[in-house]
Amino acid sequence: MTRVLFVCVENAGRSQIAQALYELRGGEARSAGTEPAAELHEAVIEALEEVGVDTSGRRPHRLTPEDVAWADLVIDVDEWGLAEPVGLCLEEARELRDVIERRVAELPCS
Repeated sequence: MTRVLFVCVENAGRSQIAQALYELRGGEARSAGTEPAAELHEAVIEALEEVGVDTSGRRPHRLTPEDVAWADLVIDVDEWGLAEPVGLCLEEARELRDVIERRVAELPCS
């Protein structure tokens, strides 16, 4: 099984969404940030909960060498050119989630 690490700056939105959606597909994933925020963005929490993801145990996490060593594949979601989810309304967070879902679906899962 391919273990994927999704990385962005705050680990409060895009990389968390990618991790959750990859896990929903049956994959093993982690996410981390270079400058983690204090908590996930509210609209991201709502958008993930709509697709059955329990976000209660999810917290932004600082990227460590151990995370990189664990992963078979490291993806910098900043390179996907997606908007930061800071201040997004729920509808915009849904759109972001759907774009990320399409990208995640292209990744190897086994």
